[in-house]
Amino acid sequence: MSQSALRASSEPEPAIQQAAHEANQALGEALASVESYIEKGTPAFMRTSLALFAGGFATFALLYCVQPMMPVLSKHFALSAAQSSLVLSIATIMMALGLLVTGPISDAIGRKSIMVASLFCAALFTLASAVMPTWHGVLLMRALVGLSLSGLAAVGMTYLSEEVHPQHIGLSMGLYISGNAIGGMSGRLISGVLVDFISWHAAIAVLGGLALVAALVFWRILPESRNFRPTPLNLKQLADGFGSHLRDAGLPWLFLEGFLLMGAFVTLFNYIGYRLLADPYHLSQALVGVLSLVYLVGIYSSAWVGSLADRLGRRKVLWAVILLMLGGLLLTLLAPLPLIVAGMLLFTFGFFAAHSVASSWIGRRALKAKGQASSLYLFSYYLGSSVAGTTGGVFWHHFGWQGVGLFIAALLVGALLVSLHLARLAVLPRSIPALNSAHT
Repeated sequence: MSQSALRASSEPEPAIQQAAHEANQALGEALASVESYIEKGTPAFMRTSLALFAGGFATFALLYCVQPMMPVLSKHFALSAAQSSLVLSIATIMMALGLLVTGPISDAIGRKSIMVASLFCAALFTLASAVMPTWHGVLLMRALVGLSLSGLAAVGMTYLSEEVHPQHIGLSMGLYISGNAIGGMSGRLISGVLVDFISWHAAIAVLGGLALVAALVFWRILPESRNFRPTPLNLKQLADGFGSHLRDAGLPWLFLEGFLLMGAFVTLFNYIGYRLLADPYHLSQALVGVLSLVYLVGIYSSAWVGSLADRLGRRKVLWAVILLMLGGLLLTLLAPLPLIVAGMLLFTFGFFAAHSVASSWIGRRALKAKGQASSLYLFSYYLGSSVAGTTGGVFWHHFGWQGVGLFIAALLVGALLVSLHLARLAVLPRSIPALNSAHT
């Protein structure tokens, strides 16, 4: 054999060399991605958790501070329960619509800037709503609050799914949702108690001021994105991304799950106050506000069950916590006040646990365009709040609390059936950074 032939047989072809180089480069990028994730126990994890906790607090304090004041607004503006519920429903429907835009925009320009602008604008519009003299003016400001809050609501979940190591995503998502729970609780608690002593205008202004402080904390301590890769805003790619998520075997069912869960939760808390203010309980507005402390169990359940789902798998956990919600609902249909409160506790525990599991499942199942997947989930989630939250007022008007309970039960039975369907789905193959995470 000639020397040239020997050389040819011993040296790789250029194509093989190129393929080997590309494989090594891809492996290096994958390993670098693993190293760039935020790990549990690091200062970055603590800063991220605190910032998203503060952001979730402000978001849901502003969104739900009006809920315990709905009976007060009914009297002040001479409204029915269903009409008064618009002060919350219009904010959540605008948030739902905004989610379809803010997620893709964040894919193009970045996560943190969108979230910071969202919080500051929402706080300012809340302060403006406190000085509106007419019902329509209040609704306009509430619509702008909801639209503003869509920035953090969509992008917060995506930021965590990009930046936190997959092994710890359930815990970090649970901590974020704990902030949501404390915010929702504090917004209801502060406004519900204050409105017994000061005007509803002043109560809303207090919440707006607290949200400004939370926005400052968020802006100062949230780490910049490490793993964000900008995707230019392209309408065709946007449509393709939404289409691919809607064609997925599991994601549309998770979107429906969010609609049903949130619809049930908001409906219960929209109208339980009307029941407890009336005969035979005659609770004060302040005491109804204090009942918002049941949200404390959501702070625990979202983090604990999120971590549990990381270990056992989401398909084994979701249906069980929905059953807890149904059990809590049944207790609220009974007459004794202690049983009603116990039912609210159990219902709240189950809801925040279910939302933690479903929302982290979105981040695990969407293999691309995660911002769009989060947007679609939260669009459905807040659409459920708006549609079911106001529809429940019709049931209250015609059938009282038993009718509201039947409506919520129908939503939860639907959610349970969806969770059982999701449990039968095939597990998706995972990429290198997620090899050690629990199957979902």
